[in-house]
Amino acid sequence: MACLCVLAGCGDGGVAASPGAGQGASRERGERLLAAYHCGTCHRIPGVAAARSHLAADLSGYGQRSYIAGRWPNEPGTLARWIADPAALAPGTLMPAMGASPADARDMAAYLMALHE
Repeated sequence: MACLCVLAGCGDGGVAASPGAGQGASRERGERLLAAYHCGTCHRIPGVAAARSHLAADLSGYGQRSYIAGRWPNEPGTLARWIADPAALAPGTLMPAMGASPADARDMAAYLMALHE
């Protein structure tokens, strides 16, 4: 499960987006992966079966957001890094690492970035 929990705290942790991280990503595959990683256990994600939880942030309209977890610019590369290894960006975060590969994380990020209310 690749949850995108809202974090409290200051600073950006030196996070920079990877150039071109959104290139070659598959939105359709990302939608399936968000279900497969059980992201809906924590989040509501439009278009993803069984993703109706409200334990963590509602991801409706995610592509229009300015920040990831309220801390980092909402860019595909940074979002993919957050999905793949949230603790690397924010030690102690409540969002668990679910073992998403970099390719899976890129696809999930592509789907989320395409969500507009």
